[in-house]
Amino acid sequence: MDTRFLDLADIDAARARQGMAYLECLRVPAMSAGVYTLPAGALDTQSPHRQDEVYYVVRGRARLRAGAEDRPVAPGALIFVAAGVEHRFYDIEEELCLLVLFAPAESA
Repeated sequence: MDTRFLDLADIDAARARQGMAYLECLRVPAMSAGVYTLPAGALDTQSPHRQDEVYYVVRGRARLRAGAEDRPVAPGALIFVAAGVEHRFYDIEEELCLLVLFAPAESA
């Protein structure tokens, strides 16, 4: 695969136009990436994933419960969630926009 330069604002805008909470923007066998956005007050209904996952908080404020951990998240936070760990964002105070990386690539 060649090098790609992506713009998070463009990806998030495309996600919003499609009316989806998550839009994948990159996929190679070793990893996949996308933008996940939840509005203030939303419910995060995701299930545990079969892949390791990294979240980078681009904007917004909320709390994340992952396994036994429960912490506030804000812009700049980098969060690792191991495969199979139950996790959920909640008390979303401001629209939460996350860059999400899965390794290996997320399976449907």
